[in-house]
Amino acid sequence: MDILALVEKIGEEPAAALLGLVTGVIFGVAAQRSRFCLRAACVEFARGSLGPRMSVWLLCFSTALVWVQGATLAGFLRTEEARMMAVAGSWSGAVIGGLIFGAGMVLARGCPGRLLVLAASGNLRAIVSGLIFAVVAQMSLKGLLAPLRDRIAASWTTPGGRNIDLIDWSGLPRESGLVLGLMIALLALALARRNRIGASTLIFASGVGFAVALGWISTFALAQVSFDPVTISSVTFSGPSATTLMFFLQPVQILEFDVGLVPGVVIGAGASALLSRQFRFEGFENEGNMRRAMSGAVLMGFGAMLAGGCSIGAGVTGGSIFAATAWVALTAMWVGAVVTDALIDRPQTATA
Repeated sequence: MDILALVEKIGEEPAAALLGLVTGVIFGVAAQRSRFCLRAACVEFARGSLGPRMSVWLLCFSTALVWVQGATLAGFLRTEEARMMAVAGSWSGAVIGGLIFGAGMVLARGCPGRLLVLAASGNLRAIVSGLIFAVVAQMSLKGLLAPLRDRIAASWTTPGGRNIDLIDWSGLPRESGLVLGLMIALLALALARRNRIGASTLIFASGVGFAVALGWISTFALAQVSFDPVTISSVTFSGPSATTLMFFLQPVQILEFDVGLVPGVVIGAGASALLSRQFRFEGFENEGNMRRAMSGAVLMGFGAMLAGGCSIGAGVTGGSIFAATAWVALTAMWVGAVVTDALIDRPQTATA
């Protein structure tokens, strides 16, 4: 795609939204068909299994690493210019926010990306949880919860006003990121073979990681030809969910990558669900299930904004550029999810 020609034809803001839309559609289709979800992978791991959900998550993560690091080595991306790297990272936010997010993810029975995909497939529980997540994320960004988020995030930050690139910090060559991605991919494929996962699922799982890389590369390319500053970012659902919500609520609309991303996911996942005959309306099982899902959505909304991203934004998108706080947040999300599953889900399963 010729980004310059696109900008000259439709303008910078519509081009950014269109790139977000295309990225979202690819993510939505791939995530719906592969059933990608960090929460499911965490629960499998917590219960001593390296099953199909873990295989899918590892393949997505490794694909993002390979594509992003390969693009960086080829000169199609400069990760130091990404929004996540250009500002100070918060260690305290990554740890506390990641733990809170991980707990909420288990309670809500899905990470934000999975909830958005399920919502597009007719799941009413996911629609309610997703809306609550977006509202709380906006409250944490600019509303009632913003002072608390700022206070926690500011208590321990990275030095120098920038995040830390783990590859540079370790002194390893830049190629090490690509090598690590390939090694994780081999592990994912080995697990997939053991779990007898079909080729189509593997392709779609890789598509999720490719969407993350596409977001990075396309926003970087747009930034090189735009007159106004363009935020170099990729797939995440904390900030974009809040931004998209406000886009439809406030009188002045500003088109940007985030505004195209969320509708794109809905379009892609919804079309995929319809074509595969997996679209069906589902609701809450009971009142307790509803309270649990709503509580989890609240925790995810605040936790994601505090951690600097959700399970996709920090876990895969931030991880793919080796932002230090993103890797810390991802680790904390796993810990929070595993502990919550052990304290809440497994005891309920045992007594059921």
